Amino acid sequence: MKKITYIAALLSALAVPYSCNDFLDELPDNRTQLDSKDKITKLLVSAYPVNNHSVIPELMTDNTADMGPRNTRFIPFYEQVAKWQDITEINNDGIEKIWEGCYKAISSANQVLQSIKELGNSEDLSAQKGEALIARAYSHFILVNLFGKHYNTQTSDTDLGVVYMERPETKLAPKYKRESVKSNYEKIARDIEEGLPLVTDNYEVAQYHFTRAAANAFAARFYLYYEQWEKAEKYADQALGANPSLKDWAALGSLPQDEKIVSNAYVNDKEANLLDEVYTSLAGLVFGNYLTSARFNHTAFVNNGQTMFAPTPWSPNGNLTVNNFKFKPFVYSGNNLDKILFFKIPYLFEFTDPVAQTGFSKSVSVTFYTDETLLVRAEAKILQKKYEEALKDLNLFTSNLYRGDQTTTIQAIEDFYGNMPYSSSENVDEVNQKKKLHPKFQIEQGTQENMLHYVLQCRRILTLHEGLRWYDLKRYGIEVQKVVYDHLGQPATVEVLPVDDAKRAIQLPRDVINSGLEANPR
Repeated sequence: MKKITYIAALLSALAVPYSCNDFLDELPDNRTQLDSKDKITKLLVSAYPVNNHSVIPELMTDNTADMGPRNTRFIPFYEQVAKWQDITEINNDGIEKIWEGCYKAISSANQVLQSIKELGNSEDLSAQKGEALIARAYSHFILVNLFGKHYNTQTSDTDLGVVYMERPETKLAPKYKRESVKSNYEKIARDIEEGLPLVTDNYEVAQYHFTRAAANAFAARFYLYYEQWEKAEKYADQALGANPSLKDWAALGSLPQDEKIVSNAYVNDKEANLLDEVYTSLAGLVFGNYLTSARFNHTAFVNNGQTMFAPTPWSPNGNLTVNNFKFKPFVYSGNNLDKILFFKIPYLFEFTDPVAQTGFSKSVSVTFYTDETLLVRAEAKILQKKYEEALKDLNLFTSNLYRGDQTTTIQAIEDFYGNMPYSSSENVDEVNQKKKLHPKFQIEQGTQENMLHYVLQCRRILTLHEGLRWYDLKRYGIEVQKVVYDHLGQPATVEVLPVDDAKRAIQLPRDVINSGLEANPR
């Protein structure tokens, strides 16, 4: 097995302490003078977030069940997240760290852009300018989608977004006002369109930077969220190329069934992985064979009825097991432990004092990869009613992930979802994978809706533990149905987060609100 390379250097480079307000408070005179290409290039390493932004959205989704009062393996932070409460607990995977990490990354990107401008916008620095623009857009994309309502053409001109930082701060303790979600998206689009033509593949360690493929994959996801389907398809095409290098699930599945071996190999796939990110995070424990957040996790009941082992158009009776997957899920069951997992997030530890055995928990997440971008393209095609083309992408995806090279037909998809009742929260046994869709854009009943159910289900399975399900729930106005276990440890009831509930926009950190930024409505 190939070990994770460069990890120590990256962890060292990314370990930057700061507080919630520090990202704006440092005056230019105290910053490093970026007067050379080498200095500018090195600063770009810090233009990427250093804190995980997937644990919170993943635990908020219907992928996560509440194991109930019998299970005591949790801390208040995970409970607040899973129960859609305003998050006040401090955690390395918490909202303060996401806010800080993204704005710290944005500050670095802005300093690079300012320094390039001061150096005369030299052609020799165009690649660095492109990366800084894409990185700035990416961090704002994370922030607005977490802390704002999802973009739509009906209300986003008044929905609260975030502050879009476009230049280094020159004042101490300045005051800011939140922009609209629409304004945020317009500026993200501007940065992407300006930055993409400048991005290159000339990196020493390309997997941790926005290469051309990674930047195009980000653009594809962004325009899918922006409801611009043609652009989403176009950029997905550019990310994937004529013959997409999808993950070699069979090779991953042939490895010794060891969590460390499998997860390390997963994040080291240089063919299919387009961007890896290193975080200070407990994600490797939350979504690993540990009791961390065991009460709130992806359980067998959710797995069997809604996700990995649930029925499919090519296996409508269900009865799937780990042996149906080339990349086998791991099943853990025991006292206070009920987790069904894909091992894709390694748990790492950076020792700051080897003698005392103290340090920081770390993880590596694959932020963009070809299989997920393939599903972005499939969805964009469905929304343009290119059903046969979308089916080719979906069949390429399933034949690669499942044993037996599983494929299906449009008619089989129509029959499968057309005959399936909508999921209901009235009874725990009536919760299934087919959710009522209430997007703020138009979709047609019949073929289009059924194809959308299928692509959403494929993405739900592929991106388990990655948090992307949360944004599908927001984009499509899906009621979040969370299974709750009783005092006997049995699935009993369903907690619901309604379609238009204000809590779908996560509340800002308290000290950010106290500093003057407007809070999200409640």
